[in-house]
Amino acid sequence: MSVGTSSAPGAARPAGDLAELGIDPDDLPDGLVVADEHGRVICFNAAAARITAVAPEEALGQRLEKALPLEDLEGRRWWQLTDPYGGLAIRTGQPERNLLLPGGREVLVTARYVRTAPTGPVRRVVVSVRDTEARRRTERSHAELIATVAHELRSPLTSVKGFTATLLAKWARFTDDQKRLMLETVDADADRVTRLIAELLDISRIDSGRLEVRRQPVDIGAAVGRHIQAYVAAGQPADRFLLRIEQPLPALWADPDKVDQVLSNLLENAVRHGEGTVTIDVTPAASPREGEDTGTSVTVSDEGAGIPEESMNRVFTRFWRGSKRGGTGLGLYIVKGIVEAHGGTITVGRAPDGGAEFRFTLPVGAPAYLA
Repeated sequence: MSVGTSSAPGAARPAGDLAELGIDPDDLPDGLVVADEHGRVICFNAAAARITAVAPEEALGQRLEKALPLEDLEGRRWWQLTDPYGGLAIRTGQPERNLLLPGGREVLVTARYVRTAPTGPVRRVVVSVRDTEARRRTERSHAELIATVAHELRSPLTSVKGFTATLLAKWARFTDDQKRLMLETVDADADRVTRLIAELLDISRIDSGRLEVRRQPVDIGAAVGRHIQAYVAAGQPADRFLLRIEQPLPALWADPDKVDQVLSNLLENAVRHGEGTVTIDVTPAASPREGEDTGTSVTVSDEGAGIPEESMNRVFTRFWRGSKRGGTGLGLYIVKGIVEAHGGTITVGRAPDGGAEFRFTLPVGAPAYLA
């Protein structure tokens, strides 16, 4: 059955005969409905049957408008409105748009009119039908992201605006200590906004596949040590952290700033949401990337309540929060994106002492000239 246009001898065939190409219409991921020159359905594949809940044997031989009754979002009958077999002879099809099946189910539909000549009669009407669920999930995700950003920005910006307006209007009425306190609050809230913007930029790069990794030699053990020292300097007891490094470690080439971002997020989660000792194990491991023998693995675990089993598969998704102790719920999503951009893997599980355990493994990532 031909669903494409004919080609001149020696020219490339963008569509062609499905049978000649060895393609079964039922193997196509989208719904395919084809009507002949008389408007009778001659192809109704398995995906179309699944999406429309109409059996192929019921659709074949039926008029197109009966086998695939579609309405636009205003309730108008689509085939009567578009009239593929009549109207302007220069039309080549219909662009993708949202239409409704009986019962109100929304689908994405696009149509191609195959003519015997550029302005000749329609020989075939080829219709592609797609489920809208994936697009709806994406739209919901974008809506959630916008709502989260608006919520997270509102609080610090309100604080910044309130304190700066107060200082400008009544500067002379406050003591130096009061002014310092208000300015420190403004500074902290500005940092919070800056972090949120950085997270949004990271998400944009991860989702678009544009997250750049600038590899350099990285001493992962020293990097973990710096983070621990920062927590101790900020008031955490030194004995809350246990760093264990198994030597010898392979030389690791990675983006040091992004590795710091991963370590910062995992350690912050363990300190903020976990309890007891935070244990960090740095060990050699099998490389997650094909063609390399070794990699470096970092495991961060705590002794808290851990993550419920039913939440394990959602930990690295957007907006997942392990507790109500603040945060945007974007950090672990970004961590996963950074690790995978390095060609690595990350997992979550239960630590030996019952808390949460995050383990990421990076390939050595050495440049080819060092191989």
